[in-house]
Amino acid sequence: MQKAALLRVKDLLWALVFAGLFASILRFAAGLGAATGLNDASPWGLWIAFKLGFVALSGGGFTLAAMVYIFRLESFRPVLRRAILLALLGYGSFILSLLFDLGLPWHIYMPIINWQHYSVMFEIAWCVLLYFSVLVMEFGPVILEYPWFRHPVFRAVYHFLHRATVPLVIAGIVLSTLHQSSLGSLFLIMPQRVHPLWYSPLIPVLFFISAIAAGLLALIVEGFIAEHLSGRRLRLDLLARLGNTGAFVLWLYLGIRFGDLLLRGTLPAALDGSWQSQLFVLEALIGGLLPAVLLLSPLVRRSRAGLLTSAALGIAGVLSQRMSLSLFTMWRPEQSPYFPSAYEIIIAFAIPAAAGLVYLLFIEHLAVFERTIPLQTQPEDGQVYFDRVRLAYREDNQSWLARRSGIAVVVIALCAAALPPHLASAGPQLSEPVAPALGWERMRIDGDRNEIGVNFPHLEHQERLVEANGGRAAACQVCHHLSVPGDESTGCWECHQQYAVEASIFDHNLHTQTLGGNPSCEQCHQGDHRSATAKACIECHESMPPAPGELQFSYHAPGYMDAMHAACLGCHQEQAPASGNPDLAGCGTCHFTGEVETQLAHGKLFAPAINK
Repeated sequence: MQKAALLRVKDLLWALVFAGLFASILRFAAGLGAATGLNDASPWGLWIAFKLGFVALSGGGFTLAAMVYIFRLESFRPVLRRAILLALLGYGSFILSLLFDLGLPWHIYMPIINWQHYSVMFEIAWCVLLYFSVLVMEFGPVILEYPWFRHPVFRAVYHFLHRATVPLVIAGIVLSTLHQSSLGSLFLIMPQRVHPLWYSPLIPVLFFISAIAAGLLALIVEGFIAEHLSGRRLRLDLLARLGNTGAFVLWLYLGIRFGDLLLRGTLPAALDGSWQSQLFVLEALIGGLLPAVLLLSPLVRRSRAGLLTSAALGIAGVLSQRMSLSLFTMWRPEQSPYFPSAYEIIIAFAIPAAAGLVYLLFIEHLAVFERTIPLQTQPEDGQVYFDRVRLAYREDNQSWLARRSGIAVVVIALCAAALPPHLASAGPQLSEPVAPALGWERMRIDGDRNEIGVNFPHLEHQERLVEANGGRAAACQVCHHLSVPGDESTGCWECHQQYAVEASIFDHNLHTQTLGGNPSCEQCHQGDHRSATAKACIECHESMPPAPGELQFSYHAPGYMDAMHAACLGCHQEQAPASGNPDLAGCGTCHFTGEVETQLAHGKLFAPAINK
């Protein structure tokens, strides 16, 4: 029975891998547009969600390394090799899926030579690359223990890696801390897309803590899977201690998440009856509170079924939080919905299937698992000894293609390859480029990024201005009075670059180079070369109209705060009499009372009175 189960597992994994190989050919030959449901307005999809899941389940690597080598918790050492192996496979899957998700995958090396110091993605790319290298070196001694590597050169490398273990562990902890939190930082820069129940200024902290919890719980699930496949019993006391530690981390994660939602006044939205609120409740109760309570019970931890179920629920909760952020609840424009294509789904599952095959290969040929002998018979030197796992399918000498299940793998792969692209893609089939998004339902205006700003109902203003001005183009120009060529709604910050100081928006050097150098001066200047003698910008840039009432374009843009106040207050003062709200132009219309008082205390708001 055990051998039959192993064969079915391997056949399923091979079927997914073969189908993924054929889907990969289409992906790289035809591009993202032909093989996926992604588009310009919805560039994040299933692959992003899976990548975040791979990283979360890999958190056991740096966690166990810290527990054993930094905190000297030697009782966890027997699990360390399995933790490093899972982390290695998880980060390898992350990098492989990134190749599929990049529009130009052959440019994956660019962060190494093209440093963008202010980019979160730059930091993530470097940390993932370095940590994957660290994992290879941490797992290197396990590979070098194989009989093939008995040459003195390999033995020298083996001893060097052993001596470098502690520095490698420290580097791995630092790199993991940086990039686990930075993955959460990606969502901080797009609060208008993230649902309020999942958005938080503490997303980086939540990502880091949830990775620790998911990594510990993943080791429990992986241990029981290995038990089932190999027919050997792992030490339940070790798995139970992992569950106990994971429960405390899970409680910390839930406390921070719920506390943040409560303090920011967002938690009541969990009861508004929307499908997002129902998803949140299920995620919080079944994938959070329930496993956290169960794992603290000694009775549950002494039961293999109870421990496995609790760990699986905790993992599902963490994965739900990450997939909800990046896929399920992320706001997308109605005119360009997203649903993953069949090829996206095949590739998404083929990558972990390939990791599963590598895992089976490693645990059979390398000494990864602790010896399952009674504690009292452990060697007196205190060293932990490891074994290879002899899987049952090794005893089967029947040809793989001769089995019916092996033939089924080939049939499934060929059917996946024969699926026409227009049937495989579930996204909208567009004959022209997708129109840019018309605007988010709500935007966060925080010019100086001090976490004190205004929640601006962008979509509501847009609809009202379209009706008042007789069209979207005219409505957009009320606020976006200046647009760079080829853009319909240039952001305010592109001109109003300083918070409280005006800035020049005319790039003289760029214009000189574009127009042909010094001889081009007469194309703009009439007479001496001063700004007063220059032509108006609108004479050359017809798509860049000046603000209403301006006769000539100004070369200087006021500070961000002054521009926002002037734009909002002027319109609100005009509409106040007809709106029935005489206080429409007061501070409290945009700034909530608490935010106004905080901004006055920080010197960020200059107003004679606060509208309460």
